[in-house]
Amino acid sequence: VQLQAFGGGSVQPGGSLTLSCAASGNIFSINSMGWYRQAPGKQRDLVAVVTNGGSTNYADSVKGRFTISRDNARNRVYLAMSSLKPDDTAVYYCNVKGREYITELRRASFDSWGQGTLVTVSS
Repeated sequence: VQLQAFGGGSVQPGGSLTLSCAASGNIFSINSMGWYRQAPGKQRDLVAVVTNGGSTNYADSVKGRFTISRDNARNRVYLAMSSLKPDDTAVYYCNVKGREYITELRRASFDSWGQGTLVTVSS
């Protein structure tokens, strides 16, 4: 399963951006879709995740500012970011977990990552 992320860029503090990620391949089902970020010299951390049931979980640092959503019909996940701060500067990665077709009758779990998209918040 391949993921492609879109929407990164540069924005001033207080601004907004929306990231998108599209999953493609022999997808049987998707369990969770999420966003992680990695700032220079730091580890990759969870930003937000949404399950197939619609439950969401956010990092404390982004609660109230970021909103994650998914389009099940199109296998897409979005991250709407507002009130951006310089500390939000990072490479953002989408992650999708689920099950894929190996053959017509065989399925296997997958845990795929997108290529990363850079978000820079600076005046």
